[in-house]
Amino acid sequence: MKKLLLATAVAALSVSAANAAPTVYGKAFLALDYVNAEFDSSLPGLDLDEDTVEINSHSSRLGFKGSEAMTANTDVIYQLEYGTSIDGDNATFSNRDTFLGVNNKQFGEFRVGKNQSSLDRINNVIVNEGYWDNLGNNEMENDVVEALNMADSSRINSSVIWTAPKYNNLPLELSAMYSSDDQNSNDDAGFGVAMLFDQGTGFTAGVAYDKDQNISGDIIRGTATVDLGKFIAAPVTLGALYQVADYDYSNRDTKKEKGLIVSAAMGLTNFARPASVYAQYNKTDNLNGWNDANSDQIVVGGKYFFKDNVIMHAYAGMNNADSVRSVNIDGDNVVYGAPGDAEVFVVGSGLEYKF
Repeated sequence: MKKLLLATAVAALSVSAANAAPTVYGKAFLALDYVNAEFDSSLPGLDLDEDTVEINSHSSRLGFKGSEAMTANTDVIYQLEYGTSIDGDNATFSNRDTFLGVNNKQFGEFRVGKNQSSLDRINNVIVNEGYWDNLGNNEMENDVVEALNMADSSRINSSVIWTAPKYNNLPLELSAMYSSDDQNSNDDAGFGVAMLFDQGTGFTAGVAYDKDQNISGDIIRGTATVDLGKFIAAPVTLGALYQVADYDYSNRDTKKEKGLIVSAAMGLTNFARPASVYAQYNKTDNLNGWNDANSDQIVVGGKYFFKDNVIMHAYAGMNNADSVRSVNIDGDNVVYGAPGDAEVFVVGSGLEYKF
């Protein structure tokens, strides 16, 4: 009898430990990028020029995540995710999405910590990879010339994001976010909401709004995608994103920043393994709230899957931005440089491994 009780206890402990064990995941993405970039300032002696081949780590990361039942209807959930530069440019780990939360069948999911903003919950239009793997930056920082585009979603410290439970199987995903006022330079708490419509028929539509989170001001974003393969014999997915950002700067007059993205991705069937090609065009007017600061960007690329988790990338892109300004941040002081024109051309290839 004692042996039976002991065996039962050991089995129970083993099951509990298994439930609590985290999943280890991550990815390593290294690329060889040829970068040709220049900034022509309106004032003499402030021009920048770069023409080089770089070894770059793109969004490489290591993470731990898991869940464990608290009650019959509620699980505790957690994630610790850290970005790292495996090319050695940055020898430290930086927080990505790191949170502790609960998932309740009736009230939905709550994540508290550092979370990607709710604006990203409808971001299913971006197809770029590698150097061009996001919207880029909306201002040229210090002495670095980079691709300049509309304001992007970022990770928000000291935030809580709620995902509503499904109601009567409605094809809607509703999210709401709050961030405490100690994370914003204007001492105001930030908030955001997002809603994505997806009934699994090949068409999605989303709308999102946030205030004092990704910028000091308001952002409203709308997206739509359509998988043509659901309707005709064409394995092409089209996407469009439109965004308006209204900056609230006390030290200068601003214009509303308006951004547009159109994208297309197509699967290829004439290879031994899955492969795809893509193209994306970005256009931004009044970049970072500056009147007549505009940018255009075009990127093309492709992916080849040696395995589901081993992917070869190739891409090329050009970004042109007119009347933009460099930014130097010294403590709480923001110093804007003279306006000028920036041009960035990058062609690259890399290998991505997911685990």
